[in-house]
Amino acid sequence: MRSESADEAVEGENRSARKRRAILDAATEVFLKSGYLGTNMDEIAALSEVSKQTVYKHFASKEALFIEIVSTMTTGAGDIVHNEMPEFADGGDLAVYLQDYALRQLTVVLTPRIMQLRRLVIGEVTRFPELANVLYERGPARAMATLSSIFQHLGERGLLTIDDPAVAASHFNWLIMSAPLNQAMLLGDAAIPSQAELRRNAEAGVRVFLAAYGKA
Repeated sequence: MRSESADEAVEGENRSARKRRAILDAATEVFLKSGYLGTNMDEIAALSEVSKQTVYKHFASKEALFIEIVSTMTTGAGDIVHNEMPEFADGGDLAVYLQDYALRQLTVVLTPRIMQLRRLVIGEVTRFPELANVLYERGPARAMATLSSIFQHLGERGLLTIDDPAVAASHFNWLIMSAPLNQAMLLGDAAIPSQAELRRNAEAGVRVFLAAYGKA
């Protein structure tokens, strides 16, 4: 049986975790709305319903909080795309398998919050060059590494003609992502394609990819 002091310690940890989550949620909203320079810790404290001192207890500076948000959002989006990708089953439809992957990636990346984050990081790249690295490594680089591994295995199984899995991954990624991503990044959240448009883009990209890499 746990002691009363142990229970109190656990509850204290839970309260601390809840406060940290509330601060991150509030800070995400403020940073995405106001940008880095337009964000102040007083607003974050008020929105998260904690004291400013509590904010600084969890995050030493506005910069540290900003870095944590970029890391958390980018990693979380990547986990949704890549961790749920099953292995291609024997006898399955390869085109459908790749379309499902492409649509999942498009759907996760092309959301207002992720687009706002990307624009924010790009706008602050001279101030925080390391954040661009975080966004790239946990976003596009992770996607292409995952795709490269998938294509290597599919090639080894005789399902694709692959000479260089990394090059194939780059081709697939940009066949799928380039047009809708540029549209959303440059024209704003209202220009994010509909789910039906994303599906058509995924199907078209996979069709071109298989024309180049599929088995005759």
